[in-house]
Amino acid sequence: MTTAPSGPEFGSLRSEDDQWDIVSSVGYTALLVAGWRAVHALSPQPLVRDEYAKVFIEASEDPYLAATLANPGSSDDETAFPRLYGVQTRFFDDFFGSAGAAGIRQAVIVAAGLDSRSYRLEWPPGTSVFEIDLPKVLEFKARVLGEHGAVAKASRVEVAADLRTDWSRSLEAAGFDSEAPSAWSVEGILPYLTDEAQNTLFTRISGLSASGSRIAIGALGSRLDHDQLEALETNHPGVNMSGDVDFSALTYEPKGDPADWLAGHGWSVEPVRNTLDLQAGYGMTPPDVDVKIDGFMRSQYITAAR
Repeated sequence: MTTAPSGPEFGSLRSEDDQWDIVSSVGYTALLVAGWRAVHALSPQPLVRDEYAKVFIEASEDPYLAATLANPGSSDDETAFPRLYGVQTRFFDDFFGSAGAAGIRQAVIVAAGLDSRSYRLEWPPGTSVFEIDLPKVLEFKARVLGEHGAVAKASRVEVAADLRTDWSRSLEAAGFDSEAPSAWSVEGILPYLTDEAQNTLFTRISGLSASGSRIAIGALGSRLDHDQLEALETNHPGVNMSGDVDFSALTYEPKGDPADWLAGHGWSVEPVRNTLDLQAGYGMTPPDVDVKIDGFMRSQYITAAR
């Protein structure tokens, strides 16, 4: 099997001040998920079509992801993670669509990674989309999309900041209006934050969210169970699509429930769903492998209003 980059940046434990670009540490997970979105776009009936995902993989020259795109497979096992991340992508796409229809004209994509929603979605006129991430990640995305002539469909504003610092000042300096309603996406980032950092993140978001604001939080998994993962890969070899990346070295221990935190801090929380619930809502019947994956990845998708 062709593998993803390996070495200290993928095998060492996280630290409080570690940094990354798009091909190292946490940054590589954004590239990996983009690869799965690109594979999902090749499926017969994709839930979403992220046409930019493929160009990120091509620009990265990552051999593992290039090989995956060249031979994506067709069985439920082989397409499991592309399918599950297609479901996750659709969840956040729908969230922003609903927020825009409700009149919200400020969107904030927290830990934006290789999110291309500023370019893919049909945003209402006058919408500003703020993308927060580390400088090297934003630089890679801007360079690649610029080389392909991509044009944002909203006012896209980069906010180069570390979520472990007081990024709220950088966001407001970039033009964010804390007096106006906003829509926030927190996609896939919580497993990479400590318990303290997670609480600080929600506190800052809440402090910036005017009445009428909305938030969507979701991740396929909070922390991989290696024993269950090994058993899953033994019975379903096709799901091993992560190369040599050791996710347990990048993530932290399970934390408190984000839905409980929001409910206790002035947010009205809708019923929490998992990836199986989302698939059923999209008219899909989750294959057995998806049920097994969700059993150890413990997905959770939350929407709430201020």
